[in-house]
Amino acid sequence: MIKIYSPNMLKTYENCPKKFNFRYIEGINVPLSFLPFEKGKKIHALANYFLQGVNISRIETALSEDEKSIWQLLLNNPFYRKECLKSEFPISAKVGEFWLGGRIDAVVHDEKEYYILDYKTGSTPKKPEFDYQTMIYLLCMDKYLKNYDKLSFVYINLKDKNNYVIEFNDKLKQEYENRLLKICTAISSDSWYQKNAKSCVRCEYAKICK
Repeated sequence: MIKIYSPNMLKTYENCPKKFNFRYIEGINVPLSFLPFEKGKKIHALANYFLQGVNISRIETALSEDEKSIWQLLLNNPFYRKECLKSEFPISAKVGEFWLGGRIDAVVHDEKEYYILDYKTGSTPKKPEFDYQTMIYLLCMDKYLKNYDKLSFVYINLKDKNNYVIEFNDKLKQEYENRLLKICTAISSDSWYQKNAKSCVRCEYAKICK
């Protein structure tokens, strides 16, 4: 039984319920190549060390020229230079009867104006305002902070050098809760997980899926 739903879990179910079943219900893990994600992992780790006050001078010397360029972009980003509340931390909240949560890159603030940061070395979601990560993290931080003047989610895209800012409000809060309740209810009542043929060709579970 699933105790807490993460953004990746909900995205997987939306793309292919059968893949969701293999990965999260049956617990079948298929090895993947993580080479395309190594750059992002390095930047995330370095960003966390920096916000925690760790001396990163020796780590910086081990970066490639491309990685150094990306790291400088993050260092110079106005959102990243705000005061850090927390970085790389798990968070969760209950919506209806379901628990949702994940791990946030960082939360920064100017007094009572808070910003959830998510660093991207690849692409930003096509509809960032309604991405599961955006919705879950904003709802979780809304309950975590309780008292604030402004709360926003900021995708810092280090590839196209843009910031995508979603400012939280009561209308979005209701919309997010409705959307999340809908998909979580669908998952909890789904008993056989039909496959989605559109994404089968590149799926890592294709060989075992019948």
